[in-house]
Amino acid sequence: MQFSRIFLNRLQNLPTATDTVVVIDVLRSFTTAAIALDRGATAIYPVDGLAAARRLVDRLPEAVSVGAVVGGDPAPGFDFGNSPSQLVDADLAGKPVVLSTAAGVRGLQRFRQARRLFAAGLVGARATAAAITATGAREVCFVVTGEWLDRDGDEDIACADYIEALLRGGQPDPEWFAVRVRQSDFGRRFAAGTWPNLPPADLDLCAQPDRFDFALTVRREGDQLVIR
Repeated sequence: MQFSRIFLNRLQNLPTATDTVVVIDVLRSFTTAAIALDRGATAIYPVDGLAAARRLVDRLPEAVSVGAVVGGDPAPGFDFGNSPSQLVDADLAGKPVVLSTAAGVRGLQRFRQARRLFAAGLVGARATAAAITATGAREVCFVVTGEWLDRDGDEDIACADYIEALLRGGQPDPEWFAVRVRQSDFGRRFAAGTWPNLPPADLDLCAQPDRFDFALTVRREGDQLVIR
């Protein structure tokens, strides 16, 4: 198995990855998505752009909108921000969730033509590795979405390191990667507790390795990406 990495925010024209692509957003998009599915959501629809997300919400019966703008503030008018701690007790049973975020969702849309596409956070890292192994993938590209000018993105790099180590047949200590999530630039902002829309409770959820035993497999249904 061959491995490569792409940093979503580094290049104007990103290279193409066409086999198996794992888009990583630990803090917080794909932790939020995993929590939503665990709370009974029927599907996650990752939509790039708040206006497009609102239009889809209007078309889907009982749809719940979840989203944030650049920097992590809640998307105006949405039911929930991109906050797993807001969803951990939410009643989402039988409801579709429309998710729009500035990093993870944008990464999925950028690589939507990949043969196999996964969304990943630390909460489902081992399950993601198992799902990739089951496909017989030969090339795996990790897309790091959390690196920005003011953020090192190590929460996502740590998740990529963990999944890659598992795919190579190793037995890495998951807690080491949880420490890296907490010590990343963005992780420390949550831990500080001084940013109203970056609560420490979100960090506590996002830094739980293998909380869930399912992978976030992304499929195309018509013109929509869907995670079920």
